[in-house]
Amino acid sequence: METSELKLSIPVGVSACLLGHKVRYDGGHKRSKYCLNVLSECFDLKPFCPEVAIGLSTPREPIRLVGSAEAPRVVGVKDPTLDVTDRLTAYADQVSSTEKDLCGYILMQGSPSCGMERVKVYHENGMPNVSGSGAYAARLMKHNPALPVEEDGRLNDAVLRENFITRVFVYSNWQQEVMSDPSLHKIIQFHSRHKYQLMAHSYEGYKQLGKYLADEACKQPIDEVVQKYILDLMTYLTKKADRKSHTNVLMHIMGYLKKEIDAETKQDLLEAIEQYRTNKVHLVVPLALLKHYLKRHGSDYIKSQAYLDPYPHELGLRNYI
Repeated sequence: METSELKLSIPVGVSACLLGHKVRYDGGHKRSKYCLNVLSECFDLKPFCPEVAIGLSTPREPIRLVGSAEAPRVVGVKDPTLDVTDRLTAYADQVSSTEKDLCGYILMQGSPSCGMERVKVYHENGMPNVSGSGAYAARLMKHNPALPVEEDGRLNDAVLRENFITRVFVYSNWQQEVMSDPSLHKIIQFHSRHKYQLMAHSYEGYKQLGKYLADEACKQPIDEVVQKYILDLMTYLTKKADRKSHTNVLMHIMGYLKKEIDAETKQDLLEAIEQYRTNKVHLVVPLALLKHYLKRHGSDYIKSQAYLDPYPHELGLRNYI
């Protein structure tokens, strides 16, 4: 892996313990090799530990979620009179207002402060309740509904990993290409370049956002269009792309070559796509072949599609999906 080729400056928040910081209640860490050895080469990882930030010591008494799953309190395990809920949500408010450049966030799973989902919640009597989200994470996600957020443990899944990193790069593109000086023209250009990426995740989203930009966006204030478009786009992109949806996109893109390639080349492409569809090869195989011919014969429009190169190829993400 060539660091010089991968090193970017996309800011991504991360639970500090995942970077090896000894900030956990027991004085330890949860160092993530993937974050440190791979993602640190393409993201500018910014560590946050809300529990330390609000003044809790290291080591410290463990805390847990108690009450309703929708709005639990964060209290001490040994001393329930210790309630840090308000301090954690206030810190989430602070981070949301001061760290507006973040293009993603990686959270520590299971944490009563940072857990994204499936965090244990207890009744007052100590019996388990329905699981919920950590107090800091829930507030952070409420303030930033379009922000790509994922838990470290889920990054072990190749599809979820690729989905999260795709969303981070899309969100970063949005910040650079549109938000520097928002206009409907820029949004339409951005959508045009990302339409096949969107199609791979949600064909319904592909249709709905295209219709919205064509029929309604011109009638609304640009601030409303910006807010609706990016929230809808990022929501659609959270849906996992599968072999069926990727195959559909590959066939659409191949359609831009049908007049430029001979029958034998067309058959080679179709066979590679079919091998992918039937789970015989990974996505990188038909894509590499398709990109080879697009480079020779593709129009500027199709070669500009973010789907073809959504992130640095050195990450190797499409070698596993």
